[in-house]
Amino acid sequence: MLNIEEIKAIIPHRYPFLLIDKVIDVEVGKKVHAIKNVTAGEPWFQGHFPDYNVMPGVLLVEAMAQAGAIAILSMKEHKGKIAFFSGIKEAKFRKEVRPGDTLDINVEIIKMRKNYGVGKGTITCDKALCVEAEISFFIG
Repeated sequence: MLNIEEIKAIIPHRYPFLLIDKVIDVEVGKKVHAIKNVTAGEPWFQGHFPDYNVMPGVLLVEAMAQAGAIAILSMKEHKGKIAFFSGIKEAKFRKEVRPGDTLDINVEIIKMRKNYGVGKGTITCDKALCVEAEISFFIG
């Protein structure tokens, strides 16, 4: 398990764009299971449907990308580097995410070359699928 300080030591994101609260499990270079608690105080709710708070889909995909980056940047050869988000394929948004939800984020790395990788991710809330996508990244 990784706490917020350990996460910040791996990826460069900071508030308000750090979208991972804790990592439950990580298989270095292979897969990661992370958590994000969504609260009504999140900054994007002020302007994104302020009368009906819904977490923006692009931020859900970003949360998956950050989780995947933790799996990759935990590898010995990538420590201290940055994973840049480079693509999204097959993204599907199944259920809206609202304040009070806990995002259960799972990303499996399905392809990894020297400085390029692809992950398949899902986000569930209360065991219901909210988002699924294939994400790609390069290491810089």
